[in-house]
Amino acid sequence: EMDISFQEESMYRRMRRLICFDMDSTLIETEVIDELAMRAGVGDQVKAITESAMRGEIDFCESFRQRCALLKGLDVSVMQEIAENLPITEGVDRLMRILKKVGFKIAILSGGFTYFGNYLKQKYNIDYVYANELEVENGKLTGRYVGDIVDGKRKAELLRLIAQVENVDIRQTVAVGDGANDLPMISIAGLGIAFHAKPKVKATAKQSISTIGLDGILYFLGYKDSYLDERM
Repeated sequence: EMDISFQEESMYRRMRRLICFDMDSTLIETEVIDELAMRAGVGDQVKAITESAMRGEIDFCESFRQRCALLKGLDVSVMQEIAENLPITEGVDRLMRILKKVGFKIAILSGGFTYFGNYLKQKYNIDYVYANELEVENGKLTGRYVGDIVDGKRKAELLRLIAQVENVDIRQTVAVGDGANDLPMISIAGLGIAFHAKPKVKATAKQSISTIGLDGILYFLGYKDSYLDERM
């Protein structure tokens, strides 16, 4: 399901130039931290924390710290194996191809991990990736992370920052995500789209469409099938 909130008038729709995506459960149909946890034998514990955070019950940063700690000792080779088998959300290939063709700058702003964000960056020629860095020592995860946690507040700051760098008005930006930590960026973007959203997120969005691929976003950017088929 997709919920769309239009904050601005349609005159800006044709002028949109920056789109920011959440990664986990948005561009990919999984939460990578859950995949890592399963392989570390702590799947159920981590999933419970993830779900609680997604529902907005516990602070994202606290849940992130707790989940990272549980991954201690996992071999880094597992990350490559997961990256190569990421379940890409339906419609992403087409969406990325068309966004690039029509001149969008594309960013991944993720509470997940840079390793996987960078994998998608290379695959789709994405312009920016901001996510969390897992600390590695002697080929194993330490259970710690490096630098500041990318949480909801940080995602909104990054959207503003990239818009400034790209000289794009905030009303020309699009943000797409599914979790409570995507609400800040969804609410400041010119066009905020909640995809397969959790109840708390859905409640704040204005419109919804059911069972549509992520490339359904193109309709909300004003691109019709006839236009796309002719030119793409």
